[in-house]
Amino acid sequence: MLARLASASLRGLEAEAVDVEVDLSRGMPSWSLVGLPDAAVREARDRVRAALLNSNFEFPLRHITVNLAPADKRKDGSHFDLPVAVGLLLASGQIHVENQSDIPFLAAELALDGRLNPVSGILPLTLFAKSQGVKQIIVPLGNAEEAAVVQGIEVIAASNLLEVAGHLQGKRILLPFSASETSTQAEEKLLDLKDVRGQQQARRALEIAAAGGHHLLMSGPPGSGKSMLASRLPSIMPPLTDEQRLAVARVYSIAGEANARSPMSSIPPFRSPHNSASDVAMIGGGQVPKPGEVTKALFGALFLDELPEFKRPVLEVLRQPLESGTVSIARAADTLTFPAEFQLVGAMNPCPCGYLGHPSKPCRCSQTQVSRYVGRISGPLLDRFDIRIHVPPVEHEELTQMQAGESSALVKARVLKARDIQYARQGEGIVNARLLPTALEQYAKPDAEGEALLNTALNRFGLSARSYHRILKVARTIADLAGEGQVSSAHIAEALQYRGDSA
Repeated sequence: MLARLASASLRGLEAEAVDVEVDLSRGMPSWSLVGLPDAAVREARDRVRAALLNSNFEFPLRHITVNLAPADKRKDGSHFDLPVAVGLLLASGQIHVENQSDIPFLAAELALDGRLNPVSGILPLTLFAKSQGVKQIIVPLGNAEEAAVVQGIEVIAASNLLEVAGHLQGKRILLPFSASETSTQAEEKLLDLKDVRGQQQARRALEIAAAGGHHLLMSGPPGSGKSMLASRLPSIMPPLTDEQRLAVARVYSIAGEANARSPMSSIPPFRSPHNSASDVAMIGGGQVPKPGEVTKALFGALFLDELPEFKRPVLEVLRQPLESGTVSIARAADTLTFPAEFQLVGAMNPCPCGYLGHPSKPCRCSQTQVSRYVGRISGPLLDRFDIRIHVPPVEHEELTQMQAGESSALVKARVLKARDIQYARQGEGIVNARLLPTALEQYAKPDAEGEALLNTALNRFGLSARSYHRILKVARTIADLAGEGQVSSAHIAEALQYRGDSA
């Protein structure tokens, strides 16, 4: 007897249709699994056999052929366990379903005792099932909240194979799972900008970066508050839209980190990889390409602390995604493209010992050591930071006497207002940092005094064309924060303050 169930295989952030065909025929008991399965899929034979026996089902002593069609595309993941097991039960007559085409979409890994274990990529699988007109999907309890983010399809959470069999036969109907609102609880855990005392220029730079989506580099001695400032950037960034939230949740689902953040959360992601991270960890890859840190930071911030300590190849691979907002992973059989629209925030010391220019602690580094240290960051990468500032140390006496700064809520209100101005002028979702040169001529053309000041700066400091455009972008954001339509000389002058040599 033949059983056929609809399933899907993951490819990048998307899912592709796969038919799971199970055939039982006469002959010596054996099991053939065909259709270019990977190791995890091939191992399903042992998991499914043990799960059936430990769930009080019979394992068919027939020649079993399982085909994952189409046969010319590689199949990855352990989520095929459940459809294969149900296919065996249908083909052997141990469960009966009137119309196999009405069987819900099935995705789960089987434990040896028949329990359903969570799998990676359940969100894109659910989205695919919905796109195919499927009305119901059965997933493990551990994946239920993630799958329930998708509207328009019933999510059935099952604990074990017996529950699935009972539901399919109508003997024990499982009720649809309802997602809980967890984003409000997550909002309360954000660090507040009011904890930062002093550092007015750095706070201002952080606000401008959030308002215009600009990349930011902070340089300063140890303990000056660079990491403290960076970690509070998400608290003043605009919340994710429903579309962005779903895109971020899809990334974390594919990466197998769905538990790292709630799929209902509207907080922009904040990623802070260690400086020992490899280039594959940064941009993604592997035998089965998975998203890297630049994709996990989608619509959020990627914070690189101790920037010069990262390996040179790791930093250089950032250049392409910073410009295009995407990253392509090329393999012999396929090329996958992942989204990589994020804000880069870097922090570094001015020298190896960290105290170059410190008012009270002497620097022990030679000029050669300083040059070698700063030279670890290439000019092209350095030029991609829209804002570069020095974060000076704050003495203990001053720190205790300073009052708390503005809260994140107040700063965020100004950021949201500036974003609304940008979206009304440039189109929904287009921030100043993403403006093309032609759009800059239209939206960020300075007045006569501003143009003269900018030309003087270009001639004096020998700035590149990229620097010229980035100064205009930052000046446009400063004007938006002030609620002014024309970019003036005051906006240009402030923007120029953020283009100094960070080292």
